Amino acid sequence: MTTLTRFVPFRSPLADVTVLQNRLNSIFSDFARTEGEQESLAMGNFVPPVDVYEDAHRLVLTLEVPGIKQEDLDVRVENQTLTVKGERKFEKDQKEENFHRIERRYGTFTRTFTLPQTVDTGAVRASYDAGVLSIALAKKEAAKPKQVKVEIGAGAPQAKQVEAKTAA
Repeated sequence: MTTLTRFVPFRSPLADVTVLQNRLNSIFSDFARTEGEQESLAMGNFVPPVDVYEDAHRLVLTLEVPGIKQEDLDVRVENQTLTVKGERKFEKDQKEENFHRIERRYGTFTRTFTLPQTVDTGAVRASYDAGVLSIALAKKEAAKPKQVKVEIGAGAPQAKQVEAKTAA
């Protein structure tokens, strides 16, 4: 029997892998919960997405944390480990039975990142704007790339020529 598969030329093969990975992560995370976490399961766990990028002078982490007040965020660096904690609180102004659908996730979260040795843990800056938390960690001076100018041609210093004398 022949199987017919539809070919979509502009669809990325990574899209299918991402969907499958998200489904498997959801299934396994449900089984990993303990009995005490059943209440947080009902409310949905909130895990903010993060982008991490690096340039020559710093390492930057950007977390999406909309709806969280600045005072409900805790950023700590200890022993090359960055920990970000926070809580998105459910507004109790409305009764839960009046809601038709609750899709936004609420609750506490903790994200932990192991920092490379090239990061100066004493030089950390955090800013919060429009629901985005940005954490910039400066690199140590020894870890920054250094550029050396290479001279080519007539401007380069000439090597001294050594004459070799042979004994006859």
